Formats: sequence, structure tokens, C-alpha cells
Amino acid sequence: MSDLSQLLDAAAAGDRQAAADLLPLVYDELRRLAAARLAHEQLGQTLQPTALVHEAYVRLVGPGDAPKWDGRGHFFAAAAEAMRRILVDQARRKRAAKNGGDLRRHELDADAVAAPEPGLDLEALDAALARLAEQDAQKAKLVELRYFAGLTGEQAAQVLGVSASAVDRMWVFTRAWLRRELGHGADY
Repeated sequence: MSDLSQLLDAAAAGDRQAAADLLPLVYDELRRLAAARLAHEQLGQTLQPTALVHEAYVRLVGPGDAPKWDGRGHFFAAAAEAMRRILVDQARRKRAAKNGGDLRRHELDADAVAAPEPGLDLEALDAALARLAEQDAQKAKLVELRYFAGLTGEQAAQVLGVSASAVDRMWVFTRAWLRRELGHGADY
């Protein structure tokens, strides 16, 4: 009986040291198997081959029912099955409504996103927006939509229920107002 077969039998019997000694012997082959499985997955797959190998290995030699493998081929067949089940479970989780499975991904226009600049005092900006909301709630909402949500002028116009030209005018005024309130030339 080969060393691998002995380690497989011992690991199946619950020997933790045998399970630890087994991993280095089968890791490269399991990683190739995982990479091959993941190569056929849809775009957007976030699971990496290493993580898939580790999860499958834990399922194979972890606590629970003690499987008995009839040699190397049976072990790798069981590993392939464990990887398939992990991938199916992950796909089900991603499609679940509670995980956003009913949402569709939309690409954002990189020029339209106006993320906060590094070093910007967000507390001061928040206070300024609160003052603006007291004067004109719609302009404060526009800042939230454009600056924080990253919407374009047209998208913000749809949300606010006004024309795109009205949003453009409000945006010019609001940016100037914020520059004055915050006391610097930050671009909003």
C-alpha cells in the first residue's frame, strides 16, 4: 500500500495528523482540479482556486461522516464532487433575493461618479448640506445624488422629477454655494 493510500485511510478514520500530512501530497493536483472547475464558471465568479481547494479539503477530511476512499482516484473524484457542490452552493447564495440575486449589475460611467476626494472633511460637508437643506431641500438632495450616489445630471433629473437643464442650473449654483460654505476651492 502506498504512502498516499495509507494517509487517505488514516485521514478517513479521523487521524488529524494524517489529514495534515495528506494535504501537501495532494495540494497541487487539487489546485489544478479547482482551477479547471473555475475556468468554466461564469464571469463575476469571486471564488479563487486556493479557497476552493481549502473548502473542499475541509469537507473531505473534516469532522462528520468518515468517508472511506478506495485509493487515489476515488479521493480525487470525491474532491471534484465536493468542489462542484461548493460552487453550486455559492451560486445559489448569490441568486438568493436576500443577497441581491434579484438585482442586475449596471456599469457606471467613470466620469459621472463624483466620489469624495481624499482629505475632504465629510463632517463639514454634512453640516453644510444640512444648512442647504433648510434653505432648499431639492438642492441638498441633488448634492446627495450627484456627489454621494454618483448619478449623472440626467439620472438626478429623473429622480428629482425636473428637467436636465434645471439640474444643470441647480448644480452650478450648489457647487458654488458649497465652495463658499466650506471655505475652499474643492470641486463638487
